Parts: sequence; C-alpha cells; structure tokens
Amino acid sequence: MSGRVLLRTVTLGGALSSLVLAGFYVTTAFAQKNDPFRDKRNKMVTTCIEREGIKNPRVLQAMRLVPRHEFVDAKDRKDAYVDVALPIGHKQTISPPFVVAYMTETIDPQPEDRILEIGTGSGYQAAILSNLCRDVFSIEIVEPLGKQAAERLKRLGYTNVTTKVGDGYQGWAEHAPFDKIIVTCSPESVPQPLVDQLKDGGKLLVPLGERYQQVFHMFEKKDGKLINTKLISTLFVPMTGQSEDKRQVKPDPSNPKLLNGGFEEDDDGDDKPDHWHYQRLMTVEEKDVTEGKKAAFFECETSGRIAQALQAMAVDGSKIGALHFELDYKTEGIVVGKESYEMPALVMHFYDENRKNFHHENIGPWLGTSGDWRTTSRTVQVPPRTREMIIRVGLNGATGKLWVDNIKMTFKPR
Repeated sequence: MSGRVLLRTVTLGGALSSLVLAGFYVTTAFAQKNDPFRDKRNKMVTTCIEREGIKNPRVLQAMRLVPRHEFVDAKDRKDAYVDVALPIGHKQTISPPFVVAYMTETIDPQPEDRILEIGTGSGYQAAILSNLCRDVFSIEIVEPLGKQAAERLKRLGYTNVTTKVGDGYQGWAEHAPFDKIIVTCSPESVPQPLVDQLKDGGKLLVPLGERYQQVFHMFEKKDGKLINTKLISTLFVPMTGQSEDKRQVKPDPSNPKLLNGGFEEDDDGDDKPDHWHYQRLMTVEEKDVTEGKKAAFFECETSGRIAQALQAMAVDGSKIGALHFELDYKTEGIVVGKESYEMPALVMHFYDENRKNFHHENIGPWLGTSGDWRTTSRTVQVPPRTREMIIRVGLNGATGKLWVDNIKMTFKPR
C-alpha cells in the first residue's frame, strides 16, 4: 500500500510487541525496515499468486510482507520471488510461493486461531501464518533445519511462532487442541495423533498419496469424525525417517513411468487430468484429438506468463542410461517470450540426491502454426547423478495455443 497507514502498537500475552493492521500480526522487526525486495515481492504476488486465483486479501497481504529471500540460501536469493521450489539442504525444499498461498487460503486462518504446522522446513510457511493468526506451533524432524528455522524466525521477529525438533506425525499434545493443522510434507495417510489433536470444527490440510503422486485433502472434523474433500494434485517432499520407510507403495527409480500421458484420467471429475500437478492455463480438449477422447490444451495471451503441467518421478541415473520420448502436438500462432526459455516444449529437469536441479533437456520448441497434428520424438541421455526428474510441458512463457497428446516414455538401462 502506498502512502501512509495508521498503525497501533499492542502487547499480546505480555511479550509479543506487534503492529496490528486490519487483522494482521506484523512484527516491528521487519515492518519498520527499508526493504529493497519489496517491488519483487509485490510482483510475485500479482503475477504468481493473485493472477492464479488466490483471492483472500489477508493472505495476499501476508505474502507481500514476509521476506522470502531471508528463507532461502544466499546463492538462491536471485530466485527467491520466482514461483519455484528451491533446495534448502538435507534433501528438503522451500515450497513455491503459490503453493504456500494456496495452502494458507485453504485453511482460512483467523486472527484468534492456534495453528499447528507439520514440517517447518525453512520457516517460511510459519512466517506467513504468523501474520494471520494468534499462535503458530511448528515441528521439523530434520534437526539442523529445525534449529536454523527457529533461529531465523526469532531473528526476524516472528515471536508468536513456537518451534521444536521432533516427529511431526505425533503432533504436539501439550499445546493441543488446534483450530487448524497444516501439513507441509507428505504422509501416506493422515496420522491419528493429528486427528486427535484437532478441535471439533477444525480443519486439517494435508497432501496425501504416493511419493510422486500426491493430492491435497482438506479434512473438517465434525462430531469427532473427519469429512474429506479432495483438492488439486501437488508434489511435496515426504517426511524423512521411519514414516517414509514404512510407506506401503514406494517409487522404483530403476523403472520410471510416465502416467496419464494421454490426459484421459480424471477420477475426481474436476476437469483436471490426474497425475499432473501445478497446472497453469491448461484445459482438456475433447475434439480433434489424436488418441482417446482428450488432449491437453494450453493458451496464453501474456508473454512471460506460465502455461504448463508438471509430473515428477524417481529416476536413478546410475541405472537408467537414456529416456525415449514420443508425443503429438499442434500449434497456433506461437510467439516466443522475451527470455530464451520462454517457448513451448517438453522439458526434462534432472535433480540430484540433494534435490538440486542441475541439468535439463528439451523436446521442442514448437513455433508458429503447425496446422495438423504432428508427431515428434527424441532420446535423451540421463546424467548418472540423477535421482529425480520433473517433466514440464506447455507454452512456458510463450503466447499462442498449444495442444499436446499421447506422451509416451520408455527407458534404456545404463
């Protein structure tokens, strides 16, 4: 907000000195500093969050206030306000800004809420919640991350956040019950202690599913029972340790598979193809397709805006030597964006054991107007250090129309 605003200093619980502005808890430690990242943060909110459907004004304001660059490694600060996940060490990541905003809006934090967060990570989600509710309790199982996050949150003045190192799936009984519980790592099923520690009438948001195939679920507790609403597909780092080891279904990195390459599956009927996450400016076309009844359709009129769909999988580069892709595509009026990477393609992003994106390969670009459907294929070499891969297909910042169908992937052992 430009110009001057009226602020009121208050003390909460005899310890928390904050500025209260329209229902926000804003720490003076950060609010009164000159911030060279303010313009980047405002642009992030406008282009990556508000434009993609987040409407809650309190959530949008919190995303404008919290300095995300403080929660990433110094070498990644240039990308702090880009809508991507970034590695924070110990095989963990900080979630993309849109995902943080989506999760926050979904649980609808209220000023008097007491919220439990499972998976502190960098502390960024806790900092966002700090501005929106009375108390945040956050648990991190990875000790170095938990200690770093606690120090960071204290240094930045988020004094209504309480953290500890431990097994988040056991909850925090001494501070229960909680109005809301938000899980920022991926269990295979809802841990019972979290159910027990949720207030009746409370909300629990958690990404559930297989390691690389997860869906957000919103649970509301009524009369002691959980009512489940299935939301959008997503991708989260799982909790490490015993809980992850006990998963019933585990990925096989020596046998990678691409799922729903024809975009036919939609089990929940939300008109979004299953197994593809972070879908942007993407719909399903049901006429003039090459195989089956559906094809993916991407359309964008604004250069630099992302139109895409992603899918992740485990790939062990020490065992997989190459991947062969084949797909059908059709274009209309494609114009590349300002950046060299802003062009329609299928992109393979390769990640190492620390979840660092170290290499990528393209199939494309597909420019201009193709007229009829075309088939393209390519074999790409898998770097030996690869442990995970994310496939991204779409316009990727270009403008125009793109149809994609019948993506197939096979592998060759090393």
